[in-house]
Amino acid sequence: MRLLVTGGMGFIGSNFIRRTLADDADFSVVNLDKLTYGSNPANLRDLENMKNYRFVKGDICDEALVKSITQDIDTVINFAAESHVDRSISTPKAFLESNTRGVLTLLEASRQRDLKYLQVSTDEVYGSTDEGKAFLESDRLDPSSPYSASKASADMLVNAYHRTYGLWAVATRSTNNYGPYQFPEKFIPKTIIRACQSLQVPIYGSGKQIRDWIHVQDHCEALNLVLSRGIPGEIYNIAGGNQVENLEVVKRILNIMGKGESLISHGEDRPGHDLRYRLDASKIEHELGWIPNHSFGDGLMDTVKWYLENESWWRPLVDEKILSPTPWKETW
Repeated sequence: MRLLVTGGMGFIGSNFIRRTLADDADFSVVNLDKLTYGSNPANLRDLENMKNYRFVKGDICDEALVKSITQDIDTVINFAAESHVDRSISTPKAFLESNTRGVLTLLEASRQRDLKYLQVSTDEVYGSTDEGKAFLESDRLDPSSPYSASKASADMLVNAYHRTYGLWAVATRSTNNYGPYQFPEKFIPKTIIRACQSLQVPIYGSGKQIRDWIHVQDHCEALNLVLSRGIPGEIYNIAGGNQVENLEVVKRILNIMGKGESLISHGEDRPGHDLRYRLDASKIEHELGWIPNHSFGDGLMDTVKWYLENESWWRPLVDEKILSPTPWKETW
């Protein structure tokens, strides 16, 4: 299979490329990435000399570039996205451009070449759920932030291209990912990094917001299954089955690191902050035979260990805000 992976220098994309090329010698990958703040060439530096891997710096909104690249591939998997909710609140236009207009560019190129297309989406398109409720793929979308709204728009475009043009197109919606190579400003790596510097760890509001966590390797395995066995026009929820309060995640990290809970610093809650995300992943489990392999406890311990052992990876990526002695001086 000849893959175009967009956003492959980011967290999930780079893990997907690394896993895919390690597992199957018949795959070749073209990695298209704009190299914005969430990308890091160091994620895949050891793959640069592989014959079945090629990196192209560019924007998924560049129609001519996308058309040129897709001449020699048969499948598109789109990870490229502006993904930080706080940034979407302060600069929403950039999210519409990348997450919606960029997807339209990729879909149009896929339609013209009759390629397979996989859109990597998010549980945030459903909005917040009530206690005991897990969203099904058929539930109404109710995004709360410019980020989730831009992703929901992209999902609708994917569905429209399948129904209107007959394009082989699928969307997946996963819960919160964690693991190695995640950008330092994200919740779990930021907590690890600040704790190892004995800096206060910021928590929005009470910290009672609940997220379902999935290890990035489990997510990548699910994506490969969807590519090989998924049904076009379908949506697949991907969840780790680990519903944990944000405050509890921080406490577990501090405990693993031998740090005291006095480092926790509560601040004002984020505008439009969803209280609870939870997905029902029974469809992909029953139809494609996927189940997550990482427990949250073991996966979190491995993740903490990875960041502590790879300071040379994250140190060049941190800015003054991430290591600020006063965590609430700026918006997170």
